[in-house]
Amino acid sequence: MFLGIPYCRWVCFSALWALLTLPSQLVAQQTADQLPNIVIIYADDLGFGDVQCYNRERGKIPTPNIDSLATQGMRFMDAHSSSGVCSPSRYTLLTGRYHWRTRLQAGIVGLWGPPLIGPTRLTIGGLAKRSGYRTACVGKWHLGWNWPIPKDNKKLFATSGYGGKKNLEVTDEHRVAWREAFSRPITGGPIDLGFDEYFGTDVPNWPPYCFIENDRTVGIPSEYAGIELFEKNQASQQGPAIEGWRLEPILPELGKRTVDFIARESKTTEPYLIFLPLTSPHTPLSVNDAFLGKSGLNRYADFVIETDAVVGRVLEAIEKSGNAENTLVIFTSDNGCAPYIGMRDLEAKGHFASGPLRGAKSDVWEGGHRVPFIVRWPGVTAPGSTCGQLIHQADLIATLAAVFEVELPNNAGEDSFNLLPLFLGNDEPVRENAVSTGMNGLPALRNGDWKYIPGPGSGGWSKNQDQKMPRQLYNLKDDIGETNNLFATESDRVKAMHYQLEQLIVRGRSTPGKVQANDVEVRRYPRAIKK
Repeated sequence: MFLGIPYCRWVCFSALWALLTLPSQLVAQQTADQLPNIVIIYADDLGFGDVQCYNRERGKIPTPNIDSLATQGMRFMDAHSSSGVCSPSRYTLLTGRYHWRTRLQAGIVGLWGPPLIGPTRLTIGGLAKRSGYRTACVGKWHLGWNWPIPKDNKKLFATSGYGGKKNLEVTDEHRVAWREAFSRPITGGPIDLGFDEYFGTDVPNWPPYCFIENDRTVGIPSEYAGIELFEKNQASQQGPAIEGWRLEPILPELGKRTVDFIARESKTTEPYLIFLPLTSPHTPLSVNDAFLGKSGLNRYADFVIETDAVVGRVLEAIEKSGNAENTLVIFTSDNGCAPYIGMRDLEAKGHFASGPLRGAKSDVWEGGHRVPFIVRWPGVTAPGSTCGQLIHQADLIATLAAVFEVELPNNAGEDSFNLLPLFLGNDEPVRENAVSTGMNGLPALRNGDWKYIPGPGSGGWSKNQDQKMPRQLYNLKDDIGETNNLFATESDRVKAMHYQLEQLIVRGRSTPGKVQANDVEVRRYPRAIKK
């Protein structure tokens, strides 16, 4: 089935247009109820090499459901998240704007942190709602909320700190404060940012240890999370929890809620968009009994298998709905695999979570932010196809705007490019450049095959193996493993790319359009170089 697409915006693709004019009468007949359903599955800390179809030579974890999705659609080989860590990448995927234009210059949104997405910022959920979609978010949020915690009571919401196993004691004073706070709406989250409904956990290894539905906790926390939750690299810090809270049921419940939403909404006349930011295979490695030991590798690999099974449940629900032929499915991950899940042990057993890439989660090197990205859209993406063009998770909102045949406002999707030409099989670049950062904020600028990093080291947890070079330049076409730093021999290219990075910062956007303001002064690495 051919779907209506705004070809007039694709001025660079006249040849493709010529091939597609035959069904133009069908394009003219498209109406809102023929828009595709959209399912976006966002894995957490799943490495480029953790998916079998991306790493057949050195990947030992079976991922049959994700692989099947790739067989039925298009696999992107050069796709990137905005950062090597969580919150920044989520911000960019939802808004189409680089996270470093916000206050989040490094790291992640902290415990009890305020919303990172402003109330007037357009998200993919808000864009879909404007086009008549029913929208839902199910899963991990980690983008901040307006937590109803009084300033003079903050001490009663204090935790044991990272890795805390203090077995804190709850008092009546704690319970009164928690009841007062968690009986109130928690604003600034998904339902204030374009989603009709939300169900999930803010961060599964942080308090509050409970589910959140729409803008309220499901139950009122009354205990400190039990010490047993902090074993085997699971929860990070003791804090408010509902009685009897366990981590293992989280992932299955997210799958169930998503399946139920698809079944329910498929019976209506409205199209739907559901964003499923999974809590896995990020720690806590809360693997359910049916998957323990299944990989024969380690607990993390077992959790990858369980993650794949949840993806399979969602794909099965789409098939059972009868609308699979009119459903766009996107699968990707927020960053690379975390080295602390036993990555070296996995490598000793033949599994390389980053595939051929250097680095891992947190890093500005490719292993930190080059991620699996699979698109299945029957009648649009060719089954079993691959695309080697540079893309970024920021591109999602512009792509959906093209699907909906609407224009983005000047102050939305400032770093988002339309991927529809690539979905249709065109093999020309849709973006000239892309920026991703390490955990400490160190950026990397891509321009074609070239990658420029205006500082030394990984920008994350990986140790620097080249302390003598103050900056880095790699040709990824020849050196995907980033082993040959060409900074010293390509001075003109370094200067040009540094200037380009500066222009991307000062213009407040990387797409054509009116110059926009960044939220804050953007940190420079190092100071700007004049062309």
